[in-house]
Amino acid sequence: MNIIVRLFGAIVLQVSALAAMSSMAMSDDKPFRINTQQTPAVYPQKTTQPFRVNTQQAPAPAVYPRKTTQRICSLDPIEDLLPPPQTKTSNSLLSYLAEQGFTQNKEGSWVCYANDPKKEGRYFTLFKVKQVNSRLIASSFLDEGSLIQGQENRSLDFFMMLIERHTNTTKENRQGIRRYLQAFVSLVKEGKIKPTRRGYLFDQPNRALVLYHTLSSGNLKGTGITINIYLPKS
Repeated sequence: MNIIVRLFGAIVLQVSALAAMSSMAMSDDKPFRINTQQTPAVYPQKTTQPFRVNTQQAPAPAVYPRKTTQRICSLDPIEDLLPPPQTKTSNSLLSYLAEQGFTQNKEGSWVCYANDPKKEGRYFTLFKVKQVNSRLIASSFLDEGSLIQGQENRSLDFFMMLIERHTNTTKENRQGIRRYLQAFVSLVKEGKIKPTRRGYLFDQPNRALVLYHTLSSGNLKGTGITINIYLPKS
């Protein structure tokens, strides 16, 4: 009987021990499960929501009017906004220059006037072109030997416009001519070319010349860069 009681007690003790071990194992899992339940799950938000918020918060891009090409005879930014002058012009070979801001004087020359940056209310002739028989003579004037701001590039545009319209040159040839004239104007600006009556040939087929010279007439005291091109025979 005592053996049975002891055996029964041993079985009960083993069952209690197994229960205790199971209870300890479960207690080891509880913190993990509790932490999982207590810690709020973080899920990625829908991609559409941030997109809508960013779209609403981001300022709409500004829309500005498209800037048109600047006219050659328009050194003032305010003048760039003005439409071409609605003046009657003669049906001369150079009438298209009116769209570039040039005006035709009584002598028949097409001129571009500029404000004197050194003296208020004073204007001087910046560009001038005139047809003399079978030639076009175009000049960019330097007031007291100095180029004003923007004059260097606009002089090139002015000369190249005339060359493109009034000579039999190819696109490749004009690219070489522009590089040549650009170097010439840069050397003038740097003082490496002195005023002289000597002309430099820059286009053999059309016998076109460029020279840097002093002004022999007029009220402008300074120098000029002049191109002399022959018009092709019709």
